[in-house]
Amino acid sequence: MSEAEKTTLELIHQAAREEFLDKGFKSASLRNIVKKAGVTTGAFYGYYESKEALFEALVGRHYQFIMDCYRKAQSDFAGLPPEQQPENMGEISGGCMLEMLLYAYDNLEDFKMLLCCAQGTRFEGMIDEMVDIEIKSTHDYQAVLESLGRPSKEIDPKLEHILVTGMFGAFFELIIHEMPVEQAKIYLEELREFYTAGWMKIIGQ
Repeated sequence: MSEAEKTTLELIHQAAREEFLDKGFKSASLRNIVKKAGVTTGAFYGYYESKEALFEALVGRHYQFIMDCYRKAQSDFAGLPPEQQPENMGEISGGCMLEMLLYAYDNLEDFKMLLCCAQGTRFEGMIDEMVDIEIKSTHDYQAVLESLGRPSKEIDPKLEHILVTGMFGAFFELIIHEMPVEQAKIYLEELREFYTAGWMKIIGQ
C-alpha cells in the first residue's frame, strides 16, 4: 500500500469512527463519511463495498479477539482436573477479563463502537453470545461438582440469565465510561470477587 493510499484509508477510517460513534451503525450515513474523509464515493468503493464492510473492518478483529479470549478461558478451566476446578473458580476467567479490559483500552474508539454502536450488524449480539458461553460453562462446572460429591443447587434459568447478563454489563461499563485504567483494574478485581462469592452462595458451595 502506497503512502497516498494509506492516507486515504486512514481518512476514511477516522471519518467512519466519528460517524459511527456519533450516530451508531444504523443511522450512520455513508455519504457523511465520504464527505468528512474528503474522498469521492468512487474512491471509497475502491476500498469497501458497503457501510457494513467498513464497520466490519474497524471492529471485526476486536470482536474475534474478545470471543477467542473468552472461549479459551472457559476451555482452559474445563481442562483442569476436576479436583482442581473448585480452588481455581474464577481465577482463569478473571485473568481473561483483565486481558480483555487492557485490550479494550488499547483500542478504545473501536471497542466503544463494538459495544455501543453495533445495532444492525452481526456484532450486536456479542454480549448474548458471551452470556450463552458463561451459562454453559456454569452448568458444566456444576456437573463437575456433582462428580466430586459436592452437588450444587439448581439455578432458575431466568435468574441465571439476568445475573450473567448483569455481570458482563458491569464489566463493559468500565470501558464505556472510560474509567481511568488503574481504577478500572481495581474495580474489575472487586467485581470478580463479588460475582464469584455470589455464585458460590447461590449454588450452595
